[in-house]
Amino acid sequence: MTRAAVFDVDGTLVDTNHLHVTTWWEAFRQAGHRVPMHAVHRAVGLGSDDLIAHLLGDDRDQDEDARISAAHKALYGQYFDRLPALRDAGPLLRRLHDDGWTVVLATSASGAELSALRRAIDADEVIAATASADDVEEGKPAPEPVEHALELAGAPAETAVFVGDTVWDMRAGRRAGVRCVGVLCGGIPRADLLEAGAEAVYADPAELLASLRDSPLA
Repeated sequence: MTRAAVFDVDGTLVDTNHLHVTTWWEAFRQAGHRVPMHAVHRAVGLGSDDLIAHLLGDDRDQDEDARISAAHKALYGQYFDRLPALRDAGPLLRRLHDDGWTVVLATSASGAELSALRRAIDADEVIAATASADDVEEGKPAPEPVEHALELAGAPAETAVFVGDTVWDMRAGRRAGVRCVGVLCGGIPRADLLEAGAEAVYADPAELLASLRDSPLA
């Protein structure tokens, strides 16, 4: 039976969460909104529309949403040529592939952003498929991104593990019925990841790789 190792990307495999915080903060500032950086950080991992709604509320002027999202995209796009992979991200994916796992990405990124992230990871030869924002109606914490990743892998939920760095990832994985592993490199506290559904938590891809024999990905 196929086993699927499903990975979030931002903050899990590529060290981009704080770039997102800064560029979202600046996009909100340009639109006249003062949003604390700590609040932006907690919202990273949501899709753009959901992130804006989460931070500005339902009573906001929704006509501004597209402009704010476009500003963030332009600001963040300045970093596409130098996005840094987290330590041992590529080796982790290659090891799992060698161990018989089907490796799939589940991310809210798409288009040029997703291409830049995959270049940073530098493990395309072992990534079987990607469930991107373009493929689903609802992003995390809805289960749809993880469920779509499982469809692409041809794997049932009971033989899958989802690795992510935010509470949104853990909630999406739990709702999809898969085992969840958290990583701390996105900046979210261990206790929050455990409360949201993580079965185990590691510092980063390097620690997960070093601990594979004793992890849910054994």
